[in-house]
This record gives sequence, C-alpha cells and structure tokens, in this order.
Amino acid sequence: MEIHGNTSGLAPSETKALERIYQRRLPFDKLTTNELTRDLVSVSHATGRQVGVLADRSGSINHVIIGDASRLMLPDVGRLRAGSGRLRGLRLVHTHLYDEPLTRDDLVDLTRLRLDMVAAICLAPGEDRPLSVYYGHNIPVAEGSSDAPFRTFGPIPYAKLDANPAEIVPALEAEFARSSRARTVTGKDGRAILMHVCEKKHARKAEESLRELEELARTAGVEVADSLTQVRERIDPKFVMGRGKLDDVVIRAMQLDAEVLIFDRELGPAQAAAIAHLTDLKVLDRTQLILDIFAQRAESNDGKLQVELAQMKYLLPRLGQKDDSLSRLTGGIGGRGPGETKLEVGRRRARDRIDRLNRELKQLSKQRKQRRSKRNQSGVWVAAVVGYTNAGKSTLLNTLTGSDVIAEDKLFATLDTRARRMRLPSGRELVLTDTVGFIRDLPKDLFAAFKATFEEAQDADLLLHVIDASDPAWDEHVATTEELLQRLDLERVPRVLVFNKADRLDPGIVAHMAEVRGATYCTATDAEGVRPVIERLERELAALEAARAAV
Repeated sequence: MEIHGNTSGLAPSETKALERIYQRRLPFDKLTTNELTRDLVSVSHATGRQVGVLADRSGSINHVIIGDASRLMLPDVGRLRAGSGRLRGLRLVHTHLYDEPLTRDDLVDLTRLRLDMVAAICLAPGEDRPLSVYYGHNIPVAEGSSDAPFRTFGPIPYAKLDANPAEIVPALEAEFARSSRARTVTGKDGRAILMHVCEKKHARKAEESLRELEELARTAGVEVADSLTQVRERIDPKFVMGRGKLDDVVIRAMQLDAEVLIFDRELGPAQAAAIAHLTDLKVLDRTQLILDIFAQRAESNDGKLQVELAQMKYLLPRLGQKDDSLSRLTGGIGGRGPGETKLEVGRRRARDRIDRLNRELKQLSKQRKQRRSKRNQSGVWVAAVVGYTNAGKSTLLNTLTGSDVIAEDKLFATLDTRARRMRLPSGRELVLTDTVGFIRDLPKDLFAAFKATFEEAQDADLLLHVIDASDPAWDEHVATTEELLQRLDLERVPRVLVFNKADRLDPGIVAHMAEVRGATYCTATDAEGVRPVIERLERELAALEAARAAV
C-alpha cells in the first residue's frame, strides 16, 4: 500500500496511520464518513501537512496522499472513464490546515482530471477536529462561454454536511453527455487551444505568428477552440510558460472541451512530457503540426520518403527518455554484459531507417538529375515558381499552363515538385516547375529533407517569386523566402517578383507596391488576370536570350 506525495520526514507511526486509511470505505452516497474524516484530520494535525484520498465509486480508497502545508501533488491516475461526457470515477477528499476555500490547485485538479468531486475538510485552529467543509464539482458550460467550468460550495459546518455524490454525479454525467452531443466538432482531429509564448523583444510578432499557426491547424484538420498568448521576460525551461498560465489553460480547455494544446514553437522532449503530464492534454508543437500536414499531403514516393525522413529525425532525440529497468534488457551476444535496452534498440532502428531513407533519396535525386539533363538538352527555358506557402503558386501554374495541379486555400497544398510546359505568345516554350512553399522558422530537419525538392529550381533560368499581396505580413514573407533561397544557393538565379491576389486590394495600392519592388502584379485565378505575368516572362526571356547570344 503505497503512500503518495511528500513522505519525507514522517515518523513510523505516522506512516502506519496513513497506511491504515486504505482499510477505510467511502460509500458513493457519502462525501466523507466520520471514520475517514477522523483519520485524515488526525494525521494532518500531527504532521502539519495536507492529507487526502482518492476514492472510487465502489467505495475503495485507491490512493492515499500526503502533501505539504498548502497543497497535494496527486499521483498519475491514468485515463479511466475519462471519455467525452464522462467523469473520472474518483473523488478527492483532503484536509486544509486552515479554514480556506478550495484553492486554485484544487480546482485545477478537479478540471484537469475530470474528478467526480473535490472536498476540503478544514481543521479547527490548533485542534485535531473538523471545522467546516468546502466542496466542488465540474459543470458543463455553453459553447463560447467564459463561465468557470466548475461550481463550488461552502463553508458548510462539518456537522451539517449532507452532500450526496450518488445523486449529484450521475446527474452531472447525463448533463455532460447532452452537452457533448449538442457540441459540433468541425475538425477531424478534435478541438485545440493554440499557445504562443514569447519573450518581450518578440511581442510585436505574436499576433501574426498566431494567425499563421491557426492556418496550419486548419490545414491539419484541427478545430481551433481558442488562441492564447503569454509574453515573458524569459521562456520557462520546464513548462515554456508560467505555471499559473498553464493552470489557466487547463481550465480553459475544460470550458471549451478542448483536448489538444498546440505550441507555436518547437518543444524539447522534456518540455513536451512535463506539459502533457501536468495538463493531461495532448501536446503538440509547431514542428509536429507541419510534419502532420506534410504526411497528409505527400503523394509521390519521393515526397513520402522525404516526409518520413523528417519525421524520423524529429523523433530520434525524443526516444531519449532514460530507461534503467533491467526488465527491459534484451541480452547481448552470448549473454555477456547487459546488452541493449529496448530504448537503445529503438534508437538503433531509427538510425538505420534514417540511413536507408537517405540512400533511397540520393537514388531518386540521380533520377531527377537525368530528367533535368534531358530537358536542358532540348533548349527549353525553365522557370521555377517559388514563394511563401499559400501565396497562390499552384494556382498561377495552373492558369498559365492550363493544367490541374492541386491548388487549395491551405498551407502546403503542394509538396511534390511538378513541371508543366507552356507556350508564350511569341512562340517561346517554357517549362514551369511548382515547388514546396516556404514558411518562417522552417524546422531544420524538414528543410534538409526537402532541400532535394529545390534541385529543380537550381537548374532554372528564372525564378517566379509569388507573393500574397493581400497578406498584411507580405514583406516578412518576402524576407523569409529570400533568406531560404540564399540557404539553397539560389540567390544567383534571376527572379521576378509577382504580387498575386491583386483583386483583393485597391488597384492603386497594389500598383504602388509593385512599382516600389520592381514587381508584376496579377490575379492568378483567371487567364486575363495573369496577362501581366505572361508579358513580363516574354521580356525576361528575351533579355536572357540576348545575354546568351552575347556570350
């Protein structure tokens, strides 16, 4: 019978008194019993610490916990009965050394763990007897409501306590079930809260960063329930945000019936584990979200291999949870030494898979090089369409070439390089190649995996840099694209800036933007709208022909 929590410094008699509490029963129709209360209050008074139990609906004491003077640290209770519309099936009954209401920690535990009820038995000052009781339970809240997702009661004199969980809890579960059925979840992967945490020096970019994260979530099939921001002096090394803010997130998740927490940054393995353990939510970071989108959208064998390589590189350091359990050893050759743990086997297999994927991608790279060589021998001009994700690159390619490359109003609609031929009014032939869209803070493993995709652009005679003119952050998107083009050694390739989605702006404004940048503007959704791009291509290719002839 394990005693959970802060057991250091306990006298043997106090430990035995705590162990005896496991022999008590707590019927479902009682919030507490006189016998259980007497045991809890006695140990709490003797130790000067909070003492509590987690009891199930059959009346058994599942866990006995001892904390410090102000709080309990609850053990891991798993996910028993924690489905939608259901409570955990556990009640927390514990002591408070002073006559105080349910604390913030009590209420966070209530909502985070979806406990049936939480009760605090307050000790009489300086005495080992109960004075009063506070208790609370979760309640459903209406869609979009900012009401607290719990209700509290007290102080109630201990002698007058008559709360009956056997009546309260089933009625609550029925109400939760009705509320859950009435709430429509539009995302195929559930509801999520987006979290942007930054230092003060980066605060001005928070709104734009969250907007982009919301687009990523929508593309991944997640319904965004809320977006939250915290600006800090320094990022917390363990939880990223402050502990108090994390408690607020737990309560907000309960209000909104959200089960996923998505951070607008890459989390370390220990950070993700600590946040998930504390919140009982599924925790994702920005990199995982992008990887998930790529995994959904990769169609060609080439694209799938690149996505898998990026995923394996991301997961490898996250297999680093230490495992000292001898029961998980798998034995070395001849039985000498400890052999490899399952963790080490997993790491080795991941590294082997990464090596194999790299070899396969190198082979595919050779095949692409041969195709490009044949195309170059034909003397046809090649232009690569590059730019920030969702700028309209595929739409422009489709309209110019009359093809049907997938084009959606989502981030990373294109993952596989596609080449299409077009004939300009002058009779010149041109091959346009579509490329993967860029994004700020592109994960380094993802960048490395998809670097091969831009081999097409390295052999291009011209780059069409497409910009979403209607995006308020278009100048930052241009800077991100230019930076990544430089990392890809593409800064030497001539480029044409194309402001797309011009129909969404005042004509005078977009004309001025284009003039300042020496760019062309268009509306890629119709043939008439791309005429300026065709005319610009004619001029650029004529200049390239003249330069080639001069050489």
